[in-house]
Amino acid sequence: MTKDYSAFLSPKSAGGTNPRQLTPLQSLGWQPFFSQQACAEELADSPPVRIVEVHRGALHIVGDGIDQTITPLADATVGDWIMLDPGRPCSSRVLERKSLIKRRAPGTDRQVQLIAANIDTIFIVSSCNQDFNVARLERYVAIAFEADIIPVIVLTKADLASEARDYLASAQAISELLPVVVLDARGEEPKEKLGDWCKPGQTVAFLGSSGVGKSTLTNALSGNDTIATQPIRENDAKGRHTTTRRQLHRVRGGCIILDTPGMRELQLTDTSSGIDNVFSDLHALTTRCRFNDCRHETEPGCAVVEAIQRGNVDQVRLNRWRKLKAEEAFNTASLAERRSKDKEFGKMVHRIKKAKSDKGKAT
Repeated sequence: MTKDYSAFLSPKSAGGTNPRQLTPLQSLGWQPFFSQQACAEELADSPPVRIVEVHRGALHIVGDGIDQTITPLADATVGDWIMLDPGRPCSSRVLERKSLIKRRAPGTDRQVQLIAANIDTIFIVSSCNQDFNVARLERYVAIAFEADIIPVIVLTKADLASEARDYLASAQAISELLPVVVLDARGEEPKEKLGDWCKPGQTVAFLGSSGVGKSTLTNALSGNDTIATQPIRENDAKGRHTTTRRQLHRVRGGCIILDTPGMRELQLTDTSSGIDNVFSDLHALTTRCRFNDCRHETEPGCAVVEAIQRGNVDQVRLNRWRKLKAEEAFNTASLAERRSKDKEFGKMVHRIKKAKSDKGKAT
């Protein structure tokens, strides 16, 4: 089932566009969605704080008059809001998320990696050079659609491309609901062209490969050069990892920006709805197939195959859709199996501990 993403095309300013009207928590992205999850007593005893950086053995949290590190919390990631227990930080409660970006972790360990939580807009950054890859962009867009996050494709380095219009047309063809912005990551263009999505109190994220200009864009919106940047390799346009960890940066009088390391691998999981919305035309065709379990290959009465034969569907795009659907289904199933095994293992450990405890009491 496809969703209505028409609002994505018209950026809406968050309540209180004047930064002087924002409270310290609102300037960190605090919204009614989060405040409604806590009563007045809990707010008084457990102040809300936001995770702005995840270290190997600690979380950096910031709140109203709070700026400290605490021990890690299970399943917490950058961007999460927690109700801080001052006496026992490890017992702090993670609030329900407004949105979550995740992927299947690289490797064969069948784990989900949480990228960031409570993001309002994703800027999917790509350069107008060899880095540009429609299939990769479709993956990012699917993740955004699944999480109900506004996606915006940002094309950089157009001034160095001889056919920048071709890159723009290819990006726009991904989805009619997808804004595409072409800009110079340096100077004033980022503020001018991305400003509608970067209102005070909003949280935005830059995602993309290394070297496409994510850190440069963050510096441009921040008005400083606090984040280091590096040039790409000239022979293949590949970037070097400048950003080494996910971190929220607060723009004075503006939004909160998540800068992320480049991701070489973006395996999808639990994004079936997002893929359907990226390929909404193909999804619509599948509803007209004769069989509900049609694989859209050689089955009789397949509306997708018929569209191919009539020349109404691009074969290359269809292949990308099939690959994403198969990958997402496999990852979702394998991760569900892993979670089931972990749950059973936990139950077994609990039974063993209980048996030992009962035996100790009997003696």
